[in-house]
Amino acid sequence: MMRNLPAAKNSVLALGILFAASFGFASSSPPRGPLIVDSNSHVVIMEYEAWFGPGAVTFQGTAGKPLLQSADMQSVGGGYDSADPAVIKQHVEWMEQIGIDAAISDLTNNVSCIFNSEWFATKYLPYCSPAFRANNQSIRDNTGNLYPAWTSLGTPLKLIPLLGGGDPTVLYPDIDGKNSLEKEIEFFGSLLQRFPDRQVIYEGKPLMLIFIGASQDPRFVDDALWLNIRQFLKGHPDIANQYTFKEMAGYLDSQPDLWLSHGTPTGPVEISPAYGFWSWVDRLNPNCTASQFCPYFPSYNETHKQAGSRVENFTVSISTPGQNGWGCPNSGAPPYCPDDALRYAEVRQYATFELFMTYARQLDPIFLILHQFNEFVPPDEGWDANADDDSEPATLWGYGALTTIRQQISLYRQQE
Repeated sequence: MMRNLPAAKNSVLALGILFAASFGFASSSPPRGPLIVDSNSHVVIMEYEAWFGPGAVTFQGTAGKPLLQSADMQSVGGGYDSADPAVIKQHVEWMEQIGIDAAISDLTNNVSCIFNSEWFATKYLPYCSPAFRANNQSIRDNTGNLYPAWTSLGTPLKLIPLLGGGDPTVLYPDIDGKNSLEKEIEFFGSLLQRFPDRQVIYEGKPLMLIFIGASQDPRFVDDALWLNIRQFLKGHPDIANQYTFKEMAGYLDSQPDLWLSHGTPTGPVEISPAYGFWSWVDRLNPNCTASQFCPYFPSYNETHKQAGSRVENFTVSISTPGQNGWGCPNSGAPPYCPDDALRYAEVRQYATFELFMTYARQLDPIFLILHQFNEFVPPDEGWDANADDDSEPATLWGYGALTTIRQQISLYRQQE
């Protein structure tokens, strides 16, 4: 019964009912147990953030505003609380409706401030004030809450932890001898053990991703944090034997030293197996064939098994900035940079995403990753609909992104 819900939550449910009814969706009994992924699988993953709520991150200053609202966010200018049960339910329903299998539970920022002691913060983290720590721990709690909340909803959707590996202090030992990466692994590991229906099993173990940043230069391997993380895991078999870890980075399209083959690409680029980074986001310009701004193509990895090779991962996006950000000549303001890949291209909607999905159908990856659901970045990273890569229904684009994603995923799955 919904009559006891606040008005804001009633509106949340009404939005979901309207979208679902327009496509004639029907619920089915969800399968139980982990999702087992092998070399024959086709898994579709949405990048997802549960970062919002009172005392944590708000939507103030963002270009796109979500259609969903929570009553407890009105005093800080509106938006929703990521812990609001009605919002969680609506997000799950939308993601089920567009046809994904799993979402990434993103807890990548300020992990040393979140998980380590006040002693550690005083010694290494001058920015980690009590208020800043509390805000980031709220994000941790919102992210952890997804596991019991999604389980109680009975959804078949899974959750893949995304850990923070880009902070220079992530491997520094705390006063208890453990580092923040180790503590974050324990945090998510406990959730996966308590809620096994949320697991994605890959290479025989629950999958965890580690975000190593938007740029890691492989020429400095002695000091490369991504390599130190691998060495740490190798030296801790008690951790490494429990989980499958994959490192994720951004804009691999612009880091040719990481590619298997050098030179000017004419299509998606394979990452060297020596690195094997998965992509959080890569650039792709739909006007590339008719423009001088053509050197951007997304990346992928290839696996080699006894049964044959297969593309392991490929990330698609709704829009991507150029090398100097969105706004030229001044970052964050019109006009667009010539090498931006916009959400819309003239009268054709979602041209960038459609081109990404064309390559996805050709590559046929084990893991197809969608960038992204709801980061709602500040205007310097997206100051209108064309310069925003979120897909959650919002004031700037309504339900258009969900409609397009659903259509493209349906087309993608037809070749399974």
